[in-house]
Amino acid sequence: MKKPLIIVAALLAISLLTGMLAGCARENSAKLKVVTSTSLIAQIVERIGGDKVSVANIIPPAQCPGHFDIKPGDIQKLADARLFIIHNWEGERFSDSLITTASNKNLLKVQAEMAGNWMTPQMQRDAADKIAAVLEQVDPSNTTAYQNSASEYKAMVTAKESEAKATLGKANLAAINVLCDEQQAGFVKWTGLNIIATYGRPETFTPQIVKDLVDKGKTGKVTLVIDNMQTGGESGKSLAEQLGVTQITLSNFPGGYDNTDTWEKALDKNIDLILKAIVK
Repeated sequence: MKKPLIIVAALLAISLLTGMLAGCARENSAKLKVVTSTSLIAQIVERIGGDKVSVANIIPPAQCPGHFDIKPGDIQKLADARLFIIHNWEGERFSDSLITTASNKNLLKVQAEMAGNWMTPQMQRDAADKIAAVLEQVDPSNTTAYQNSASEYKAMVTAKESEAKATLGKANLAAINVLCDEQQAGFVKWTGLNIIATYGRPETFTPQIVKDLVDKGKTGKVTLVIDNMQTGGESGKSLAEQLGVTQITLSNFPGGYDNTDTWEKALDKNIDLILKAIVK
């Protein structure tokens, strides 16, 4: 006599669970699914989109976009997405073949193309405006929310910029002469450091190029060599050794170092590395 009651209870439990799962699925599907090429774009989309977007990033933050290998999971991310936002950098040429393979007719690819280093505050503000406009275009019903979040984000960036400049200003960085990876030049210039010369990827180095850089470093009284994590992080080590100076590696992407998943945390990490290096 108890079996029918047990069966009924089991059916009710399954029904309730199914309803809960369906509710979760509806809630998740209601979000605008966005895929980003890098963490620079992803963290801005997440903060402007808030609970109205679901964001999946493709290129790991410590990896160079030009040396990225596509994985099956990346194809699936695009197959389920409505929006794909990229920088339109040369290293993102994989995007077209990735989109073709994903076979998603509803997918819209947008280029958040801007000249300059995305780690600088002005680029962050410009990127916030551009990304908010993209979200508004695809999801106009939430335009006000996106605009408000973009304004809040830009205000945070401006406040952080003032704080960072005050910290950097105490160190007299204009008197510090450096050699740096060309991918870090925009950010390094923003900090106030004096760039004597820049260099490219390690594969571009020749004995003559190295000699010229070392000569410029000696003539310019360079005391610091700055590498870029995403191009290997060690291009300038031999230069630093020949000059007898300190070498550091900065990141051009949030998440490159542990606990730097936001722009401001990545900024703080880069500044901390610079300030520690110049007091050695």
